[in-house]
Amino acid sequence: MNILMIEDNESVSEMMQMFFLNEGWEAEFKYDGKEGLEAFKADPQKWDMITLDLNLPSMDGMEVGREIRKISSKVPIIMLTARDSESDQVIGLEMGADDYVTKPFSPLTLIARIKALHRRSGLAAEPNKEVAANNENFDIQTDHFKMNLKTREAYLDDKAIEGLTPKEFDLLYTMAKKPRQVFTREQLLELVWDYQYFGDERTVDAHIKKLRQKIEKVGSQVIQTVWGVGYKFDDTEVGR
Repeated sequence: MNILMIEDNESVSEMMQMFFLNEGWEAEFKYDGKEGLEAFKADPQKWDMITLDLNLPSMDGMEVGREIRKISSKVPIIMLTARDSESDQVIGLEMGADDYVTKPFSPLTLIARIKALHRRSGLAAEPNKEVAANNENFDIQTDHFKMNLKTREAYLDDKAIEGLTPKEFDLLYTMAKKPRQVFTREQLLELVWDYQYFGDERTVDAHIKKLRQKIEKVGSQVIQTVWGVGYKFDDTEVGR
């Protein structure tokens, strides 16, 4: 795995370098927001994972993350935040981060989060439009909706839902493969994030919000809120 760590604390970077090497991962470290963004822009396909501190010199992590997401919706991003900055965590998730780790953190915690995110993201090459056009290649298909796990594509009434991040795609797939089943936030945290979040439901809500915005660009909303319980996928009302 190739990791780009954008972190202005050199001691943290030096500590993580040892753990990355122990895992057999390659890592590049940037201590400045602009330098980190330029490193990503130089070769966007190189990186399997980005860890992004929010408090960076020259360009803050939020802005760096937004610029990265303009270039790639697929590269997984884990942001690093101060323990008491709850608003930053929510904004960061809405910006497009897939996960966050609060500081101070255990190196083993960050390693575990990276492994979980990488395992679930299943980065794919750019979608093959000829493959996408063949209905036999879709893992989920209804009258209005279809998804292809291999190409990480989703379509609503044959219109591509663009710009899905790894976690947004996984969240949509988890619900779509069991249409009309209601999932609690706790269930989605466990199923999609692959580990317990200790009840931090804001993570689910932030991703649902961004996911809905992308769905609404191509058609009717298929993610429904079940008040007091959670969320469900239901496309039976599309086109009515």
